[in-house]
Amino acid sequence: MNDPLSPQSNDSQKRLLAALALSFAATAVYTFFFAPTPPPPGSEIPDAGVVATAPADAGTPPAVQPPEGGTGTGATAEAPPPPVRKVELQRDEATYAFSSEGAGLTAAVLKGPKMREQQELTVTQGFQKLFGKEIPPAPQMDLARPTPGQPLPLAVSITGANPLPADLNYTLDEGAPGNADGVTFTGRRGPWEVVKTVKWPMDGFELSYTLQVRNTSGQPQSGELQVHHNRAIDPNFEHAPSFFGGVGNLSRSACWVGDELQKMSPGDDHPDAEETRGQIQFFGIDQQYFLSALYPLEGPRAGSCAFEATPTLRKVTASFPITAAPGETVTLRFGGYFGPKDTDLLAQVPGASLRASTGLTDATFHPPLAETVDFGIWAVICKVLLWVMKFFYGVTGNWGVAIILLTVVVKLVLLPLTYRSMVSMEEVKKLQPRMEEIRKKHADNREQQNLEIMKLYQEAKVNPLGGCLPLLIQMPVWIALFTALRNSFDIYGEPFIGPIWRDLTYKDPTYLLPLALGVSMVITQKMQPQMMDATQAKIMTWFLPIIFTLTLLQYPAGLSLYIFTNNILSIAQQYGLRKWLDRNKPQTGGGTPAVAGAGGRRK
Repeated sequence: MNDPLSPQSNDSQKRLLAALALSFAATAVYTFFFAPTPPPPGSEIPDAGVVATAPADAGTPPAVQPPEGGTGTGATAEAPPPPVRKVELQRDEATYAFSSEGAGLTAAVLKGPKMREQQELTVTQGFQKLFGKEIPPAPQMDLARPTPGQPLPLAVSITGANPLPADLNYTLDEGAPGNADGVTFTGRRGPWEVVKTVKWPMDGFELSYTLQVRNTSGQPQSGELQVHHNRAIDPNFEHAPSFFGGVGNLSRSACWVGDELQKMSPGDDHPDAEETRGQIQFFGIDQQYFLSALYPLEGPRAGSCAFEATPTLRKVTASFPITAAPGETVTLRFGGYFGPKDTDLLAQVPGASLRASTGLTDATFHPPLAETVDFGIWAVICKVLLWVMKFFYGVTGNWGVAIILLTVVVKLVLLPLTYRSMVSMEEVKKLQPRMEEIRKKHADNREQQNLEIMKLYQEAKVNPLGGCLPLLIQMPVWIALFTALRNSFDIYGEPFIGPIWRDLTYKDPTYLLPLALGVSMVITQKMQPQMMDATQAKIMTWFLPIIFTLTLLQYPAGLSLYIFTNNILSIAQQYGLRKWLDRNKPQTGGGTPAVAGAGGRRK
């Protein structure tokens, strides 16, 4: 979509600017030597949203203040750039660091024990922790890690006939370093003067980001204001999902345009240009458990997003068309969120503290940041499981115990189905002698053998797959729990038993839990009646548990804990139900249960 105000798409305006070049240079000389001094920068009163502040006399060319970086017309020599300055702001939730070169973030380090990078432990380190040796903790999460050669996060640039670069040196306003609420920068290049103000409320992970772009020239100016956000990536801690290699831990460049969230990871095809142009609701870097995003405070704003995703970089640039008459100031106000993907926090953005600090009403636009927590098609089951686990966590204070109690609840819910499954398997067990006779009789004809066995099942009115039904029902629960563990910040970094299993959302570094799971699965298989020949029985008893264990070695410890607990409960359940069924069998005079010949039914 071409903006009619953009110089690239407006040929008539290009010709007009070319024709006025000489008069613009003359105006610059006049204003430099003869015009009165303009009001100090930033004295304009910023309005909500995008505003155009008209000059005092629309019929008189406004005064032009000589830009520090040059006029862009060659009328005067460029002034030396201001020195690069650093500023650091300490908040309860994070430490923010800025550089005046680009007036962007150089760090946004979150505080707190859970606000850390996911820690990759070797097997040796896992056993060292098991025996009490201290391992250096993972570094704190930094949501604004600069990338060499790229604009800083929150840097801005302007494209058009008179561009403004993203690495422009800004001046730091007097008093800003000691201002606990935020920081203000002022930069000038050509006809543009940019005042950037970043403020934080007293608490929370939110910020307000105000851009005042003033046309200091005597000519109309237009272009695209670009807001940059990127983050350097360590490939050693990010990987794509694979069957045996874990479920992945990828950051994505993200932009919500219109009604859809556009995302890009390394290897993805670039989104279609039309799909990234429209009403922008928010843009930023979407990590597995953390999010850094900006959004227009007053509601979706027309613009476009450009993505870049390499093994060492995630980058998104949001562009918004702007135009300013001589002396006009365009103001854009953004809200920002730099913190964990806690659905309760994300749903309230902008929160009460930010609204109070910016004078916004309760009817303020709420960007759909919570949609970055994506449970996919398992969303309904995931939310139910999380609700149950949060309840048990509130009672016990331990997420591992909450997972164990969740397993007990699921077992109790499935108990009637498990009972019918056990009865069905016991009926199949009574048919084993006749099934062996059929296998011997048709040893050279597997097709006839299967037909005779199926006929036997029909005569006995039993379902050979009845024993698999509880397992099939458990599979969606396993997948949903796995999805919840990989997306829910509530469980991120939460321990089960120290000093190991310190993070239930990450693999067990000692592999003890998945190995115990494999042993319990073998025991479970051995306790079930075998409904197949010896070779198939060995595959079910040994091969499948081994494959399942190898798969879960790299998967979240919380999932292994659930399945291991489920297997232990299944063993106890099978033992108890079998004892109960044995006690309630009809007895013949000799005390031996009798079985009907063909049907296998009790007399």
